[in-house]
Amino acid sequence: MDDRGLDRDGTIAREGSLDRVPAEFAPVIDALRVRVVGTFVRLHSAYLYGSIPRGTAVPGVSDLDVLLALHDEPTDADRREASRIEDALDREFPQINGAGIQLASARTLLSDAERHDGGFFVACLCTPLLGDDLAEHLPRYRPTSLLARETNGDLATLLPGWRLRAAAATTDHERRTLSRPVSRRLVRTGFTLIMPRWGGWTSDLTKSAELFGHYYPERLGQMRTAAATAREPTADPAILKMLIDDLGPWLAAEYTATHGERTPRPGA
Repeated sequence: MDDRGLDRDGTIAREGSLDRVPAEFAPVIDALRVRVVGTFVRLHSAYLYGSIPRGTAVPGVSDLDVLLALHDEPTDADRREASRIEDALDREFPQINGAGIQLASARTLLSDAERHDGGFFVACLCTPLLGDDLAEHLPRYRPTSLLARETNGDLATLLPGWRLRAAAATTDHERRTLSRPVSRRLVRTGFTLIMPRWGGWTSDLTKSAELFGHYYPERLGQMRTAAATAREPTADPAILKMLIDDLGPWLAAEYTATHGERTPRPGA
């Protein structure tokens, strides 16, 4: 992998490896394996993503991010079991500041509709943990406008829901809980906005914000705030308002003008 996250052929290198998991998080991963295998009989494969498999996780600050691919579409019962595992791991291991388990079917992740979103996510951003790796059935990806559009071209559809959640939040915990996914999504969208021009890939939030600032210096301060909030969530309503009502709408409009809107998914 070069300094732009690319392999020698110019395709995006897969980030993360089980060898990079910091020693402090190894017991968390061991417990995750046991719980997943003992719970999901229809499991096709399991993956880690985020800072833990990239080797950049900070004990007590970083969260655990997991994707489970099932042989069939996830059910409400599957989601309840995933939530139970999330809560148990978060309680038992102070190394992690929360756990998130995403569920999807292997069929959906390999579908044409998800080729440049869910498929890219598995092939480039996920580290195999259990089962057969779906990446073997997916193409190599390049930092194109098509990839930008299909991964983050739906920001405008998320803003109304974020506004409703922000308006309904009455506690610092609720505001902090909302600030993390909002800020992460904005930083990632800001990066993929400029990704084809920069010609590479990174998941590092600080680097993403700085690269974005090379092309949009007038918004760099806001994007730095978003990156800081993604790492350490805030309960400050003024920051949430800036992210959702100022940076977010501007970014959504600029994104659509540059890359277009994400292709509608079946059933959406």
